[in-house]
Amino acid sequence: MQPQGMVSSADAAASALEAGDGGSPSLIRTFLQGRGSSAVADGTFRNLMMLCSLSIFAIVAFIAWELVKGSSASIHEFGFAFFRTETWDPVSGEFGAWPFIYGTLVSSLLALLMAVPLAIGVAVFLTEMCPRPLRGPISFLTELLAAIPSVVYGLWAVFVLVPLMRDHIGPFLLKTLGWTGFFGGYNMGIGMLTASIILAIMILPIISSITREVMTAVPISQREAALALGATRWEMVRIGVLRNARIGIVGGVILGLGRALGETMAVTMVIGNSPQIAKSLFAPGYTLASVIANEFSEATGDLYLSALMEIGLALFLVTILVNALARLLVWAVTRGAPARVA
Repeated sequence: MQPQGMVSSADAAASALEAGDGGSPSLIRTFLQGRGSSAVADGTFRNLMMLCSLSIFAIVAFIAWELVKGSSASIHEFGFAFFRTETWDPVSGEFGAWPFIYGTLVSSLLALLMAVPLAIGVAVFLTEMCPRPLRGPISFLTELLAAIPSVVYGLWAVFVLVPLMRDHIGPFLLKTLGWTGFFGGYNMGIGMLTASIILAIMILPIISSITREVMTAVPISQREAALALGATRWEMVRIGVLRNARIGIVGGVILGLGRALGETMAVTMVIGNSPQIAKSLFAPGYTLASVIANEFSEATGDLYLSALMEIGLALFLVTILVNALARLLVWAVTRGAPARVA
């Protein structure tokens, strides 16, 4: 029970707020009464925000419709065989997307093989082991890699990575792993392996940032429980953190795959741009994105242009599906049920 003096003071303050000086309405109440009903303003604001949200769906639908419309001639001419045919000859009017699909898959998977272990290692170090003064600078530098334009990566690859591949890395791989057949043939420095290395560097910050985010979402009790049972720091990270965050990590990897599938300029500058399928990773290749960037301005015939539009449609659909799956997996960890030891 409050003292009588305190009750009187509170009542006096409320009365002053309501009445103001001399019993007249306060400035706050006068403003609220003078503005009128808020139903119209709230309704307008809600409808405006809904319109902004629906515009995203409209833009995606419009892009898909334009791609379908532009690729209709190629779809009617080649059908599903367009994606199984290896011939790409604009002069004779024969078009097949399989060399580009092969180049996209090989370069993206190689990039994941190189980027995922490094990205997870960076995330584990920043989350569990990094000294606090170094955590901010290292995180900033890691995320800064995502802000560098792809053309800058391409220029760096042309002047730095290509000579390294031609003069040092390539001969070493040929000498040690040439028996596998994946590192044979003439090494010019440009090719599938060089493009994969550039892609690995470009998707590294994406995978690392998402991995760090989902690892941070793992409750601290999981770490404390593992350590209380006598686990080492590595066992705590493996059992208490990585196991609980594995779905989100997979989502980050798939999101990085989506970036690798659609990367254009940097890959175009170093992959060699040859519509041939070769076993050697030193050989030049082509990707779905790079063939569009390289040949769209040269497409003179309607069928040629339609074939490129169909490649763009396939890349558009694959990218949407990959990114949607990645977002779903990340959401399952960061906003789903609380993590638990499996």
